[in-house]
Amino acid sequence: MSKPPRLTLPSDARAYLLATARGEFAVHEAGAPVRGTALLVPGYTGSKEDFIGMLEPLAAAGYRVVAVDGRGQYESPGPREESAYTLEELARDVLAQADALGAAGPLHLLGHSLGGLVVRAAVVRDPAPFASLALLSTGPGAVCEDQRGRTKLLVAALEAMGDDMPAIWAAMRAQDPRDAVPDSPEMLEFLRGRWLATVPEQLIGTGRALISEPDRIEDLVRVAPELPKLVLSGVSDPVWPVSAMDDMARRLGAGRVVIPGTEHSPNAEEPAATAAALAAFWGASAR
Repeated sequence: MSKPPRLTLPSDARAYLLATARGEFAVHEAGAPVRGTALLVPGYTGSKEDFIGMLEPLAAAGYRVVAVDGRGQYESPGPREESAYTLEELARDVLAQADALGAAGPLHLLGHSLGGLVVRAAVVRDPAPFASLALLSTGPGAVCEDQRGRTKLLVAALEAMGDDMPAIWAAMRAQDPRDAVPDSPEMLEFLRGRWLATVPEQLIGTGRALISEPDRIEDLVRVAPELPKLVLSGVSDPVWPVSAMDDMARRLGAGRVVIPGTEHSPNAEEPAATAAALAAFWGASAR
C-alpha cells in the first residue's frame, strides 16, 4: 500500500471533481500548461494523494499536473458491480478524463503500478490524445507469483466480507511487520479512510486484473510505435521484478530510469527525483 510523503496540498494546487462524459472524478491539479499537461493515474489501493509530492516540482517545471482517483477509488464515485472495473472500462475512463482536460498543448500520460496497466490499455485503445507514455513501477503483465498469492487472498476476503471493510482493514494491518516504522496518527487516519471509501468491487475487479493480465507489450508497440515511452522503477520492487521492467523497456524501445533509494513507489518515496526524471522525458518528447 503506497503512502503519500505528506497530505497537505501545495498552496497553488486545488482539489475538485473533474466532470467527464463517463462521470465525475476526484482530482488534484497544480500548475499551468506552459510546456504541457500531465495526467497521473495511481495504483491498486492507492489514490491521487500518492502523487502529492510531485505536484509542486512538476508545476515549477512548466506543467499542468492532474492526479486522479479512478472510478470507485477513494473520493471518486463508482458502482457496486465488478464488471465496472475491468481494465477496458478503466481505460475508457482515462480517455474521457483526457478529453475533459481539454489540453491545448501536449498531454503526457503516466500510470503507477496497476495504473500502468490501465494507461497502457487506454493507449492501446486510442493513442491519439497522448504525447508520451510513462510506466512507473509496472510490468508487462500479471504481478509476480508471490504478489499473485497475496492478491488472491485479498480478493477472496473482499468477496466474503466486502461489506465489512473495517474488519478487512484490521486484518491487513495485523500483518504489518513488527519492526515497521509506525505511521503518524494523521497518516493512519488517512490510510484507513481511503481504504473504507474505496468501493469493494473496485478492489475485486482490479485485483483480478493484477492476477491475470496478459503480456500486452506487442499490442502497445503495434498500436503506438512512435509514441515516446519511458519505464521508471525503484532499485528493487516486490510486485514486478526490476529485471522484467528492464526487459519491458527494451521491448518497447523506451527510455529507462531507476530512481535511487526507492522500491515500488518512487513517486511517494523520492518525489523530487521522480518528477525531475519525468520533466526531462516530457521535455525531450516535445522536441
